[in-house]
Amino acid sequence: MTNALTHLARRVQRRLLSQPSPDLAQAGGTVGTRNLSTREAWLKTTLAAIPAGLRILDAGAGELQYKPLCAHLQYTSQDFGQYDGQGDTSGLQVGQWDNSRLDIVSDITNIPAPDQSFDVILCVEVLEHLPDPIRALRELTRLLVPGGVLIVTAPFCSLTHFSPYFYHTGYSRYFYEYWLAELHYTIEDMQWNGSYFEYVAQEVRRIEWVDSQYAKTGITAHEQSALATTLNMLNRMAQADHGSEQFLSYGLHVKARKQ
Repeated sequence: MTNALTHLARRVQRRLLSQPSPDLAQAGGTVGTRNLSTREAWLKTTLAAIPAGLRILDAGAGELQYKPLCAHLQYTSQDFGQYDGQGDTSGLQVGQWDNSRLDIVSDITNIPAPDQSFDVILCVEVLEHLPDPIRALRELTRLLVPGGVLIVTAPFCSLTHFSPYFYHTGYSRYFYEYWLAELHYTIEDMQWNGSYFEYVAQEVRRIEWVDSQYAKTGITAHEQSALATTLNMLNRMAQADHGSEQFLSYGLHVKARKQ
């Protein structure tokens, strides 16, 4: 992963994924901190396995943070280009957002490209920001060659972010299993990111920041100790976990092939 991608990923993670207090940074090991890093690792491996020279569309590409992982491919980016980092100031925002490097600026449900223009389509953490994700998947399917690969990730559950462009809290395995079958895909890989315990730990780490934004009560030393104890408990449970991702996780990572 390049330095530029690492810097961007850390900025997005810091603003959107977790807001741990420095006092809690060491509590619970890494439980609740691996949302982004797990997704990035899966994307890096999955994209590296795509044969060189194929045409890839990064749909909903934003600031093109995954372009470095596609250096061996013919890369095209697309986004609607309206998010400015501030949004409507509600929920989680990143502050600044650069749309200037996009190749295609369009609605994701109406991308100006011919049928079967791409061998691979990448759609990372986009579906929750679409009013009509099924229509978007149909459009991406139109653009993909038969036998082409769709790589998609989206949260299983998420907080309001990038509002007002936020329409769904998340997607379960059943969404992919139903709709990708309807659209004539075969799922080749489906990976859960995190677990119930990881997700709860992520939000425990965010409590102090949420308090500072919405309640402004402050966290006492006793409460800090209680939070640290909770994180240590969640870390222990996460290490012994067998299957809680089916109940709740950060999200799912899916690779599917168009029939």
